[in-house]
Amino acid sequence: MSNTSRLLKWITFAVEAFFAIPLIGGGFILSYGWTPLIAALILHVIAIVSLLKDRHSIIGNGLGVITSLVGIIPVIGWIMHAITALVLLIEAISLRSKPRY
Repeated sequence: MSNTSRLLKWITFAVEAFFAIPLIGGGFILSYGWTPLIAALILHVIAIVSLLKDRHSIIGNGLGVITSLVGIIPVIGWIMHAITALVLLIEAISLRSKPRY
């Protein structure tokens, strides 16, 4: 796996984990008018392209795309950000140097 893909996996995890903090993450998103969700969506798409190039799992980042789209719903968004952060953490920890196919 390239360093770019690995770094993008950890960055997207950090973003999702920050957004999952109940008052702080939600306040940050609301204070910028949901623009951070658009930035997270773009970041997840970039990570997906890089991971596909390296032939690695895109499940966490695919879930991140969905989370960025439904993140405007307060409680559901918070739950989705927490789930996505957990999935991305598991994927980032278990990254293998061998491609998935």
